[in-house]
Amino acid sequence: MKNIAIRTDNITLGQFLKLSDCISTGGQAKIFLQETQVWVNGEPENRRGKKLVEGDHIRVQGAGEFRVVRESCS
Repeated sequence: MKNIAIRTDNITLGQFLKLSDCISTGGQAKIFLQETQVWVNGEPENRRGKKLVEGDHIRVQGAGEFRVVRESCS
């Protein structure tokens, strides 16, 4: 499982897919979610605006499993 660090309290699923290198641009999120199975905390999800928070577990068909973590302030 790969940890994806965020600096804010939440991130949208579309932003997350770009940050995790599942897509190369945010504009690809809608089509990607129509064609690829994605689960958030074990539930199927296809809304690119779905808010993700620290601790959420995301599984992307063909790309693997990810966890949202909060980037520590240094």
